Amino acid sequence: MPRRPRVFVSGAVYHVYCRVARGEPVFSDSREAAALVGVIRGVAREHGLSALAWCVMSTHYHLAVRVGRIPLWRSMRLIQGRFARSHNRRHRLLGPFWQERYKAIEVPDQRYLQQLIAYIHLNPVTAKKVVSDPARYRWSGHRELLGRVAEPLVDVNEALVLFGGKRSAARRAYVRMLRGERRAEWIGECPGRLPWWRRGEEAGEAITLVVGRPRLDALGASTLPQRARWGVDEYLARACKVHGLELSELSGRRKDETTARLRELLTLIGVEVYGLRVKDLAEGMRINPGSASRVLARASQREREDRTFREQRLALEGRLAKLEASGPRSRR
Repeated sequence: MPRRPRVFVSGAVYHVYCRVARGEPVFSDSREAAALVGVIRGVAREHGLSALAWCVMSTHYHLAVRVGRIPLWRSMRLIQGRFARSHNRRHRLLGPFWQERYKAIEVPDQRYLQQLIAYIHLNPVTAKKVVSDPARYRWSGHRELLGRVAEPLVDVNEALVLFGGKRSAARRAYVRMLRGERRAEWIGECPGRLPWWRRGEEAGEAITLVVGRPRLDALGASTLPQRARWGVDEYLARACKVHGLELSELSGRRKDETTARLRELLTLIGVEVYGLRVKDLAEGMRINPGSASRVLARASQREREDRTFREQRLALEGRLAKLEASGPRSRR
């Protein structure tokens, strides 16, 4: 039976978690925990995810993340796939690393979000009794919110503003909440028994969507009514227009650095923003489909490592966005 498609709302906050296959305590090894955190950090930077809380336990992880312009399923597929491949290479293993597809549910309001942050950062205290004080546990965002980590994964300002308008007062309120929530009956429960999960999964609950609210559907397409859905031909034509080029200058076997960089930008934006297929982009640019896949891989790597490339991407996206409201749509 096919899996039900997931709808992820752009700008919403989700509680995400997943377990290691067979319950193996992989993340008891600090090197593996650090590797997972590094992967999450990289994908968050690439995809515009904002982490509000996180915790890596020996057999599983928890995240509270706000979704950016890229749908959550795509970010999580990259996080879990990238870590699983690197782990299996390090240990010369075959087969699935994760127990199953990750679980995710939207957190509907600020009170539940505060509780979620407390739940995640208290996990080492209440779930496995690893430590008595969350500040003594390295693999969570708690110490980051306390200002004890130089390069936090958590978006500290966005998390703290949930607890107050001034940093010191917000930190005190956050710590007071953790102390209070440690006595809550649900605090050590598995995710399915948590208040925000029960609220979202009540039997027979009808699914309703707010009309006109921006969101990303299960395939990564925006539901904004004004969003133009271009085909490959129109997308490439408009991109060339923005750059003052003819399509023939972008196509074929040209290998100079400027053309190569532009192909990478257009392939990355075409796939991630406009939902175009690599195969169709390759045909449109008259390059080998295998070459287009390598172009996409290079573009993804550049975006992780090259700040100038990221700035070029944002600039090109912005210029293309100005053209979206006009012009006919391609059927291809």
